[in-house]
Amino acid sequence: MNPAHQQCPYSVRFDWGITGASAIALDADVSVVVDVLSFTTTLSVAVEQGIEVFPYRWKDNGAQQYAADRHAVLAVGRSDMRGAAVSLSPATIRSASGLERLVLPSPNGSSIAHALAASSRVCVGASLRNASAVAAWIHNNYREGAVVSVIAAGERWPDGSLRPAVEDLWGAGAVLAELLERRPHQAASPEAEAAAASWHSIRNRLGAALEHCASGQELIAAGYPTDVAIATEVDTSRSVPVLENDRFVNREHVL
Repeated sequence: MNPAHQQCPYSVRFDWGITGASAIALDADVSVVVDVLSFTTTLSVAVEQGIEVFPYRWKDNGAQQYAADRHAVLAVGRSDMRGAAVSLSPATIRSASGLERLVLPSPNGSSIAHALAASSRVCVGASLRNASAVAAWIHNNYREGAVVSVIAAGERWPDGSLRPAVEDLWGAGAVLAELLERRPHQAASPEAEAAAASWHSIRNRLGAALEHCASGQELIAAGYPTDVAIATEVDTSRSVPVLENDRFVNREHVL
């Protein structure tokens, strides 16, 4: 791979999707996956309720067996919801009871985390709800100069290609902005600086922006306005979902 695409001169990096993750996370000390609508938002809600979350590939025929082998509940797609089932919707997780282990497939964030599990040293899930907590945890647990790669999951066009999703740019930018504020002398790539700048440009009107961006409008039109509202709960969570073995567990940052 071209070293320029790996952002090798920089210890703080940013890129998009599973291909971007494979580029910038190859030698990273910490990789942060951001999928605001909805995998990492749902993940933050789950782990703060004490639920272990297993990331998994989307629409994989082995998902049911994978969940059974781990004595876990398999989340369904939003459109497949029936009764008291749980789905990728954070609202269903928030209202669930007695849930201890959850396999949470998604086409973007969860698939990226599942792929990183085999190659990344440490993988963390971040959303707007816990961006500051994740940045603080990294700052407190890793030396200055440690390589931090932040990946915006993005969405998919109907042909399967990556659709950069602005909400993931903002979520990644929120993590990066907080980390760079704590470590102003850390070498950040231009890509990482641009993501942080995007967050600074929107943070004071985030609620309206998230509702009106393409992904927010899609969810609201599909009948999930509560999912968008939960995603706007900026820094309300101290959860730090860290991928250990094959599951995310909460390494909550304590102020």
